[in-house]
Amino acid sequence: MPIMEEILYVFNIDPKQKMRVPSWSQAHSALSRKKLILQSDDTKLAKVLTTLDLTALGVGSTLGVGVYVLAGEVAKTTAGPAVIVSFLIAALASVLAGLCYAEFGARVPKAGSAYVYSYVCIGEFFAFIIGWNLILEYLIGSASCLKALFLYFDNLANNSMSHYFQQTMPMMGGQVGTYADIFSLVLSIIFAVALAFGAKESSLVNNVFTLVNICIVLLVIVSGIFKSDPNNWSRTAQEAMGVGLGGFAPYGIKGIIKGAAKCFYGFIGFDCIATAGEEAKTPQKSIPIGVVMSLLIVFLAYFGMSTVLTMMLPYYEQDTTAPLPHVYDQIGWTTVKYVVSIGACCGLFSSLLGAMFPLPRIIYAMAADGLLFQALARVHPKFQTPFTGTLLAGAVTGILACIFELSKLTEMMSIGTLLAYSMVAACVLVLRYAPDAKKSDADDTVTLRSLFKRADTSYPTRATSAIVSWIIIIFFALCFVLSGLMTGFEDSLYRGELWLIGSSVAIGAVLVLLLYLVAQQPTSDVKLGFTVPLVPWIPGVSIFINIYLMTNINQDTWLKYVYWMAIGLVIYFTYGIWHSKERSPPLTAYCATPKTNGDSTYYGATAPVFAEDRL
Repeated sequence: MPIMEEILYVFNIDPKQKMRVPSWSQAHSALSRKKLILQSDDTKLAKVLTTLDLTALGVGSTLGVGVYVLAGEVAKTTAGPAVIVSFLIAALASVLAGLCYAEFGARVPKAGSAYVYSYVCIGEFFAFIIGWNLILEYLIGSASCLKALFLYFDNLANNSMSHYFQQTMPMMGGQVGTYADIFSLVLSIIFAVALAFGAKESSLVNNVFTLVNICIVLLVIVSGIFKSDPNNWSRTAQEAMGVGLGGFAPYGIKGIIKGAAKCFYGFIGFDCIATAGEEAKTPQKSIPIGVVMSLLIVFLAYFGMSTVLTMMLPYYEQDTTAPLPHVYDQIGWTTVKYVVSIGACCGLFSSLLGAMFPLPRIIYAMAADGLLFQALARVHPKFQTPFTGTLLAGAVTGILACIFELSKLTEMMSIGTLLAYSMVAACVLVLRYAPDAKKSDADDTVTLRSLFKRADTSYPTRATSAIVSWIIIIFFALCFVLSGLMTGFEDSLYRGELWLIGSSVAIGAVLVLLLYLVAQQPTSDVKLGFTVPLVPWIPGVSIFINIYLMTNINQDTWLKYVYWMAIGLVIYFTYGIWHSKERSPPLTAYCATPKTNGDSTYYGATAPVFAEDRL
């Protein structure tokens, strides 16, 4: 068999299938077709994860690089001692996104995170975009953890590993590293094999790492109390020697906001809890509790660590790469320094596990739906894990960490994650105001009165749902406009120029008005295990914060993002759109209200749609 035919066979591609161009109606139907979700116990993945496992997974994937690096870097270069305020703002923003994730986790307990949520709610094309973005973010997150682990071990070994690789396996540098990091490649494969052997076994290891990590955080906070000096929060500009203006907020309000944008990325990772929903024993209860508890634990750790760190040593003397060992070096506590270093390794291991755990499950979910190659959806009969997808994800992650420097990996920030957060918040609004198929006989006429006054019906109709959908689209567009103004004319905003303040206030007022109009529409009465409070205000604020952070990402990062998306679109239009499981008849149109059929509960079905109407 020729090599090309073997490749096509492995990835379940029929070489005889013709790639025909669909008509406009067929393409529109294909791009917007939605997934039918059955809530039953027939999943091939083992249901073994408890609420404690999910909480530890969220804490472990989030409380890693950030707690050992982020606090010192932001304190010295961006916010000063006011880094604690930056962490507070970032935590509030993360909680908003976490609440939206929690509702979706209780509503649709399937592997795949925001990918499945958007597939059920919005449509196939946007679901693929979000899933493809999440794959990118977890790949880079895992590779960054691997690289950070290598650098940490190399530092403890007096840089002997990097010197050896530099001499034996040098590379050209530039866009890639100056040497091949075989350590990270081997470590990635080892972790991938461990994950492939079973979720329960790997979650036990993660629980141990997370427990050690939290103990080290408590050690730093308690030991720091004895060496804390409140005067370090009020150093003068002369003492700072040009590093900021001294005081509690040496970089001003602008620095606090910039610091919050950086600190927000320290909270990314809790969404891995939702990806494990299909392996949770009680997902409706475990996912919301796991999300909220993990964010609370992480915030308390960041807040406590940054407080004692900036009180033990002035902000301008902090080290941006390894602040904790540096602080204990300065105060002469060598033993505590090495204990903290061991804790840092445990924290990085836990973060690596938390980043690699959801990656193969998102790949599995997309491949099982036919949007990625079918070989990636194969579940091992003994270990009940997505074996092929896990090993492939580990190999790709290891290669990225092997050939790229840490700075190059971190340049590709969380555009995809922020987009996923925004789409999930929008999906909360869409589902909360979606019509019930059993009550769809009401008047569907859209009037000006229906915009400003709560509809006469106590349940949503197609008309009220359409109103909410259009308002959300307008809200998204205006959020980008306002965020662009605030980012592009940032200096003018801080100088208090009236034209910019007036424009921002006007657009902000319109955004508030749009959310008020949404609030006037009737909501669905579907009973869920957890619901986001204060809808539409909390999802609306979450959308704006995420979009604002997206507009702060530099141009080079956006260019890399475009390249990644181009690869994904080629895969979707040449393979996914033709092999989608939702393409097979009989197909069903979307309904936001769960229904029952025997012993199963399903989402997304109202009436059959046959093959001649769909691609």
